[in-house]
Amino acid sequence: MIRGTAVWRVALFGLLAAMMALALLASGCSSEPAEPGSAAGGDAAPSDPETADDGDPAIAYEEDTMHVSTVEVTGTERAVMVTSKGTVTLEFYPEDAPNHVASFIELADAGFYNGIKFHRVIPGFVAQGGDPITRDLTPEQVIAGAPGVGTGGPGWQQKAEFNSRKHETGTLAMARSQHPDSAGSQFYICLAPQPSLDGQYTVFGKVVEGMEVVTALTVGDTIESVTITR
Repeated sequence: MIRGTAVWRVALFGLLAAMMALALLASGCSSEPAEPGSAAGGDAAPSDPETADDGDPAIAYEEDTMHVSTVEVTGTERAVMVTSKGTVTLEFYPEDAPNHVASFIELADAGFYNGIKFHRVIPGFVAQGGDPITRDLTPEQVIAGAPGVGTGGPGWQQKAEFNSRKHETGTLAMARSQHPDSAGSQFYICLAPQPSLDGQYTVFGKVVEGMEVVTALTVGDTIESVTITR
């Protein structure tokens, strides 16, 4: 009897040990979340050229609060953007996006863009800049994604001016958050045609000289100055 009880206890202990081993094995084999671009997760598709509003409930996208520039645009203006990689010349589409053109010129004339860095460059997609938060950051900090990068603006928003202009290589358009009327100072330049963006963002100009400079841009490159010629 005693011998039978011992055998039963040994069998029970062995069963419990086996169950614990299986539990540990199962927990050790649980998969971790796949990183973007990993084999498990697949290549992450480039997201739209959006800015972030930090979820601030105080932001009110009402028409009477939208910025309307007082700059008079003649249609002959061009922007000469000197970057750390070279010079880019832009022309505007005031007939399609008059307030976006005037507002960009207003900011450029005030020196707003001087010293700002490109914070988002995706080869084959867009090069995006215009966030004033990056002005006081080193290129290394921008590359590392310092807190707040991508959320900055001039302190106002403007009403969307969606138009029939296509997103082609060299297209200049204004980034925004999810709300259509949230564009401020952040702009992007297309590095290749992006038809999926057509009609979703305000196109207000294009590169006419220096596209090779744009394609050479990387995150952290600096806008040294933007001068408006008339």
